[in-house]
Amino acid sequence: MLRAPRTRVRLRRTLRALGPAMSRPSMREALRASLGAGLGLALCGAILIALGAWVGSAPGLLLIAPLGATAFLVFAVPNSPLAQPWSAVAGNSASAFVAISVLHLGLPVELTAGLSVFAAMVAMAVLRAMHPPGAAVALATVLSDPLSGGLGFGFVLAPVMLDTVLLVAFAVLYNRTTGRHYPFRQPAQPGAHATADPPPERRLWQSADELTAVLDRFNLSANIGAEDFGRILAAAEAEAARRHFEDLTCGAVMSRDLVTVAPDTRLGVVADLFRRHRFKSLPVVDGQGGLRGIITQNDLIQRARLDPAGVGAGFAAALTSQVRDRRLRARDIMTGDVRTVGPAESIGVLVRLLADGGVQAAPVVEGPRLVGIVTRSDLIAVLARQTLLAGALQKIA
Repeated sequence: MLRAPRTRVRLRRTLRALGPAMSRPSMREALRASLGAGLGLALCGAILIALGAWVGSAPGLLLIAPLGATAFLVFAVPNSPLAQPWSAVAGNSASAFVAISVLHLGLPVELTAGLSVFAAMVAMAVLRAMHPPGAAVALATVLSDPLSGGLGFGFVLAPVMLDTVLLVAFAVLYNRTTGRHYPFRQPAQPGAHATADPPPERRLWQSADELTAVLDRFNLSANIGAEDFGRILAAAEAEAARRHFEDLTCGAVMSRDLVTVAPDTRLGVVADLFRRHRFKSLPVVDGQGGLRGIITQNDLIQRARLDPAGVGAGFAAALTSQVRDRRLRARDIMTGDVRTVGPAESIGVLVRLLADGGVQAAPVVEGPRLVGIVTRSDLIAVLARQTLLAGALQKIA
């Protein structure tokens, strides 16, 4: 009696496993990638034709078939480690080199093809340049036999390396122009200086090494980079927090008893407020209560370090001189571009915002008017209360 239903379940599972394994990309992204691949290959072909006309007849100046697969990767999935410039250029070139080396052995073509693909994959793994089209390059090299055409190892430089370099160079320009990161984001090195790109969100536990270890554990390091993996985790954490706390709003947890300063408040007064109230941030508001910016203790410290008047006098002397200078006002050191939240927003939005090491507090505004502020301490207290409450409810249940 139960055999038929079980058979149907297994059949459905089998058919599902054989069906599409990924969501359908947006038509805009599909067209963006397709246009880039087509233009890239066409441009590479035109450059090779121009080079051939310039240097005369050159059998190595041609497009190779596996370049179509490389084009798919660098334009359609530019965030994949398999599509990165090193993977593409080194992977294709090493595969061609290995295949030509195997051709010198004079083995039957079938054995040469299998051995070339095997050796190419090993070489790509050793070079940390895994690139699927590289296996196709190895096979195409064997089938085209550059030895018989007199190219020999020159086949590695042209057309294989030359074609790949041209395509990758165009992919870098095209992807950046159309809003994609290519090459993909690399984790920041300790002590590295800031770049033009905004820093990634700092996460509570995931260092680049930890993320890489997780990807290696699940054998997924070829599918996604550690930095993009971290960004996905951060987005997932923020979404989970938003859903978990969707009934708790910023207005319910914000501090309403505010201490603020005006844009023309002297820095001495600002420093005194920090000292007396032990705040880490102070909102700057205008006469109508509109938020103009925010000042943190770090703003005072950085201003003192960069003050040319304090050069050679020591940090303490520079800071003292700064707070005593009657010309300096709050507007001179405040941060005007401040991320704000609304009273009706879920506190889930604060988790990602305040987890970033550069944000101490989130002003809560209604229109332009400041109505409250949520600090990290406020958020931690709420999270602790919710955790204790959830634990108590579980015990009761």
